[in-house]
Amino acid sequence: MFMIIYCLLTSVSLTALGSQNKTMHFVTEFVLLGFPGEREIQMFFFSLILVVYLLTLLGNGAIVCAVKWDRRLHTPMYIFLGNFAFLEIWYVSSTVPNMLVNILSNTKTISFTGCFIQFYFFFSLGTTECFFLSVMAYDRYLAICCPLHYPSIMTRKFCVILVCVCWVSGFLCYPVPIVLISQLPFCGPNIIDHFVCDPGPLFALACIPAPSTELICYTFNSVIIFGPFLSILGSYTLVLRAVLRFPSHAGRTKAFSTCGSHLMVVSLFYGTLMVMYVSPTSGNPAGMQKIITLVYSAVTPLLNPLIYSLRNKDMKDALKEVLGLRINQN
Repeated sequence: MFMIIYCLLTSVSLTALGSQNKTMHFVTEFVLLGFPGEREIQMFFFSLILVVYLLTLLGNGAIVCAVKWDRRLHTPMYIFLGNFAFLEIWYVSSTVPNMLVNILSNTKTISFTGCFIQFYFFFSLGTTECFFLSVMAYDRYLAICCPLHYPSIMTRKFCVILVCVCWVSGFLCYPVPIVLISQLPFCGPNIIDHFVCDPGPLFALACIPAPSTELICYTFNSVIIFGPFLSILGSYTLVLRAVLRFPSHAGRTKAFSTCGSHLMVVSLFYGTLMVMYVSPTSGNPAGMQKIITLVYSAVTPLLNPLIYSLRNKDMKDALKEVLGLRINQN
């Protein structure tokens, strides 16, 4: 998949250069400004982001290991959670390492092809995350609203199919928007006031206005965001209705506790995502774009392991074993 996208973008850029280089000078690289400022401020950002990145890898890696090694967690809910944690590792790794290198770099450049490859993986992994959140909500709906039929519906085979659909469909969504944007003429300037290759700044750098391409991309983003979100909303509306009918207070508390962590992750991720991509980003200041992007691309993957582990006894016990924190029992 990586080689296909690389060859496709290289071919597109060479074609554009070959057809129009008689009239325009096309950029071959972009400059990612990142977090401009004094060297001391940049080193502070570097240290802070590096710590966040390492803790994210540790937290999500621990969840992946716990799901893999603890047989108590070999159930659909935890299989989805393990895949979600594995996804978060790659999601944060699609931007943060380059962000750290960019802070230390004097030139802060990224090649034309490298920019769109980062664009592809960042948005594909984000789309996959939307799909996983939707599937995890559906799993909780089945477990709470259809408990007697849950084992026969959410079989191991069906669970694997859902996981594969999330991964594959997430990576098949964004080649078309990326190719459309990469075909726009970029003849200078080449400075992106961001730390990732994002469609908003790229549209601003295009030499000619492209309202149709912008409309296609914003519509596409809205469908990708709202489709899974409405599915999640529908699942939890049915869950809430079913929980309120539980006769016992203990049963309602347990159901809310099971779903609470997932709802917190959904709220955190979708809240920032909608602010950033549902409406055109040209209306948001560059500084606000960076903060919002940093929240859902780096902070959210850090908080997810804490949210899931602190509200789940089985996961806490499994993580204690993985991290070597379990007290030896006599």
